Amino acid sequence: MLNILRVIVQKVNAAKTLQAALEIIVHEVRVAMKTEVCSVFLFDSDENCYTLMASEGLNQSAIGTKLLRSEGLVGQVGLREEPINLQDAGSHPKYRYLKESGEERFHAFLGVPIIHHRAILGVLVVQQQEVRFFDETEESFLVTMSAQLAAVIAHAEASGSLARQEAGRATKDTRFVGVAGAPGVAIGEAVVLSPPAYLSAVPDRPADDIKRELKQLGRALKAVRKEMKATAKKLAPSLPPEEIALFDVYRGMLDDNAIGAEVRAIIEQGQWAQGALRQVIEEHVKNFEVMEDSYLRERASDIRDLGRRVLSHLQQQNQTKEVVYPDSCVLISEELTPAMLGEVPRDKLVGLVSVKGSGNSHVAILARAMGVPTVMGAVDLPFTRINGMELIIDGNLGRVYPSPSVELRKYYQEVVDQEREFVAGLDVLRDKPCITTDETRVALWVNTGLMTDVARSLDRGAEGVGLYRTEVPFMIRERFPSEKEQQEIYREQLKAFAPFPVTMRTLDIGGDKELSYFPIKEDNPFLGWRGIRVTLDHPEIFLVQVRAMIKASVGLNNLRIMLPMVCSVAEVEEALHLIHRAHGEVVSEGMDVKLPPVGVMIEVPAAVYLVREFSRRVDFLSVGTNDLTQYLLAVDRNNPRVAELYHSMHPAVLAALRSIVRDARAEGAAVSVCGEMAGDPAAAVLLVAMGYEVLSMNATNLPRIKWVLRNISAQWAKGLLEAVVTMDNASVIQSTMELAMRKAGLGKVMANPRTSED
Repeated sequence: MLNILRVIVQKVNAAKTLQAALEIIVHEVRVAMKTEVCSVFLFDSDENCYTLMASEGLNQSAIGTKLLRSEGLVGQVGLREEPINLQDAGSHPKYRYLKESGEERFHAFLGVPIIHHRAILGVLVVQQQEVRFFDETEESFLVTMSAQLAAVIAHAEASGSLARQEAGRATKDTRFVGVAGAPGVAIGEAVVLSPPAYLSAVPDRPADDIKRELKQLGRALKAVRKEMKATAKKLAPSLPPEEIALFDVYRGMLDDNAIGAEVRAIIEQGQWAQGALRQVIEEHVKNFEVMEDSYLRERASDIRDLGRRVLSHLQQQNQTKEVVYPDSCVLISEELTPAMLGEVPRDKLVGLVSVKGSGNSHVAILARAMGVPTVMGAVDLPFTRINGMELIIDGNLGRVYPSPSVELRKYYQEVVDQEREFVAGLDVLRDKPCITTDETRVALWVNTGLMTDVARSLDRGAEGVGLYRTEVPFMIRERFPSEKEQQEIYREQLKAFAPFPVTMRTLDIGGDKELSYFPIKEDNPFLGWRGIRVTLDHPEIFLVQVRAMIKASVGLNNLRIMLPMVCSVAEVEEALHLIHRAHGEVVSEGMDVKLPPVGVMIEVPAAVYLVREFSRRVDFLSVGTNDLTQYLLAVDRNNPRVAELYHSMHPAVLAALRSIVRDARAEGAAVSVCGEMAGDPAAAVLLVAMGYEVLSMNATNLPRIKWVLRNISAQWAKGLLEAVVTMDNASVIQSTMELAMRKAGLGKVMANPRTSED
């Protein structure tokens, strides 16, 4: 059964169009279940009806027949969002006879919903003449089939709408939905980047010079054939002859009368070599994957490896060619990385889209720090086909619009212009304190990681650094930076912000932050070896870093050291011991420097319950709301499948935040927030109401937060807090906050209100 499922899904994946995919589904399911009819109805939310798109067993003249959302058994399956299994469909009160279908002779009916991301896509139906119930095994098979095909159909629908748009037949703007990554709206030209030798991420792109592309392909094929021959020769003494013979087969596949010829043919049609290679290799891989013979099926991975090898050589040849980025560049990749952000000149980068990842992944956090509108987790976006297209990126609502209509572009251009005007008007607040209308003082600090953040932070009126990510200088090197190198980097930061305080977080790697030269491979990295756990296990790394920080602060005395991912008193005490030791070593070198204040991050649930104990041992506490929310809700913040469950206004998160500030105050400890919540206008209002007096955020959001807080009273905020803490739904809390802020005249900082297409 599993093999049948796999084969069907692979065949559907190989389909060129949505209609072809649906026809494969009805044929294969009908054969697998030995039924007389299999049909697929797709739901159109705009027309609020189902359309019979494909069927085997019913009259083909019925294709295209429509049913209202609640009409017939198909409508009931969709409304109930569960299977309906009937031995005699005609006797059911909701039965709707389709005259043109010829279904009057069929009695047994089984319909299951096709659901993707909680949205109904359609209904999959099987029927038989016999009066009987489909048994549990048959029902389970069809439910499993539906679940497997949901994402495939969603992607095929998305690709189909894009194809209609490219052909000029679109009847409405095509919209791809992801997750809001960084706020703002951008209009620009798509530039698709792919990681090295990663075939599936290679975009389609017209060839600038077909002859050159053909030459590059020839060189790449020749190089790989040479590599294969050398590998076969090297392994010959240790492998049986039949295995060695495979290398000859693979070399032959790359000849001009095999794969090589197929790639050349596509290049000659105008496609660049890398895109042509991807198309051919993917086709061969799909053909192998559906083979019944397990040995031949496994050869798909070998074909994929051949493709990667050829692609690697093609990419090396293209490295000398300088990429020309458009003036308004929207960077797109299957999975954006921090390194990719640095490839585009900052003055040309207007937007980002990542197929994978969520609104709280590391790249999204960096995008917010840079002030670049970003959409994450756009899983249905056919990204390989949109290179060079004009795009609208709505980072407020998590939407991507390729080749927008004149009307839609005009609307969003007005949004961009209004946003630019509003932001420009915030400059007058730079040197003004952040004080509510009833005289509550709130300190606004910034989160930084690069020297380029400094000028932007000071220009926006930052009063200190609540989080300096020391891992950034580690991530952009190919080795651990020396103590002297670290000292110079930290000195620049401390000096730039002096006399304001600078809170330096000790090395926080693991989770979604990796060092290429210090790989940490774990099945569950967010619950593994990260943060303080790594540095306490490697005191040689920790001591070097702390010494560099202390030396950098000589004569400035504005350093604060913060420990990440702390979850026990023992960890705090061990870290304090090492910090005192490092300070002593610096003093023994003849440097006159004070021991800096030391604090801990409250970002794991255990730490929430240890706030009082920590407060008695350290100088300050800072809440890292990104990880705290992730761990409290058991939601991986990089996983787009569960991104909707990650919500900083979840009742449990708000309860934890109130508990932290209450316990810290009871011990007289200073407590701040340095997570992304601090930069969210609605969340900032609640944090001030709870009693947090220091909010640290990315520099881009600082003027907005200052404008909001200077236009409210703390008493009004407390009233809102008391109202929302009685609510048990994060979305309701969010909506309540946004409505209250709009009524208070603070709508300018809220997300773009365009929701008519929802």
